[in-house]
Amino acid sequence: MTSIRPTRCGAGKWGAIGRVRNTAILPAILVALVAAPAMAQDVSGRPDDLKIGGDRISVGIGMASTPDYIGADSSSITPTAAIQGQVSGISFNTQGTAIYIDAVPSSGQPGWKLELGPLAALRLDRTGKLDNPAVRALGRLDKAVELGGSIGVQRTGVVTSPFDTLSLSLSYQHDIAGAHGSYVASPEVDYDTPLSEHAFVSFSASADYVGAGFGRYYYAIDRAGSLASGLPVYLGADRAGWKDCNFSTMAVHSLTGNLLHGLGVFATGGYQRLLGTYRRSPIVADVGNANQWSGALGVEYSFR
Repeated sequence: MTSIRPTRCGAGKWGAIGRVRNTAILPAILVALVAAPAMAQDVSGRPDDLKIGGDRISVGIGMASTPDYIGADSSSITPTAAIQGQVSGISFNTQGTAIYIDAVPSSGQPGWKLELGPLAALRLDRTGKLDNPAVRALGRLDKAVELGGSIGVQRTGVVTSPFDTLSLSLSYQHDIAGAHGSYVASPEVDYDTPLSEHAFVSFSASADYVGAGFGRYYYAIDRAGSLASGLPVYLGADRAGWKDCNFSTMAVHSLTGNLLHGLGVFATGGYQRLLGTYRRSPIVADVGNANQWSGALGVEYSFR
């Protein structure tokens, strides 16, 4: 199972599965309910019992299909779970092995909002079972513990209603465990909109810029690795650069109650394209695939 990078929870979602950025990602489950205002009425204008603001918690479980490693040509189906919420205006979400906190309280009103907070993630790429014999022969890698933060701005009330949100953010995280010993910087744009009291969709695009140590650790092959795996020596990834671009989408539909309270179902999908020197690594170009697909299905429950 690969590791994950947390998404902002300012938009109130849990990281779309296809944003495999660094990672095989946990399902994007919930709606733009954390920093964005809750809907006070549905799209037809009928008043509803959805109220602005307040504490809430959402828990989701499901099954996800994710690449065996970032760059693999095979995928695995694994269970996933996550929790997302807001307490006293402070938003948080977990995504498997990662957590993000938006430390700027939300007013629950339309308009602009600053997003700022810490993040932490455990990167598990190529640390477990690997189906590909050549990549397996390179040996398992150590777990990376990444700490960092994210900053961004969010606009609530953009196109479709007073409740849709557009967010621009930039995150940075650095390995402190001595695995790759480097960093990942990720710009991202997200658009989230409720379609009614019971339906919500989200779209996001992002990219990852990694340090030289990251590329060397995950994509380079030295002479010993070449002899063990049969793959050619490759040192081209030993540099900083743009590693990938990512696109994802997510949909949620409530089965009971509404988007703020009750049981719902979700589906996510995503596409990641490896770039440049990382795409040319033999673990991608020779025995893997630069095009990475992922998705998830599951159920979630929200309560206030």
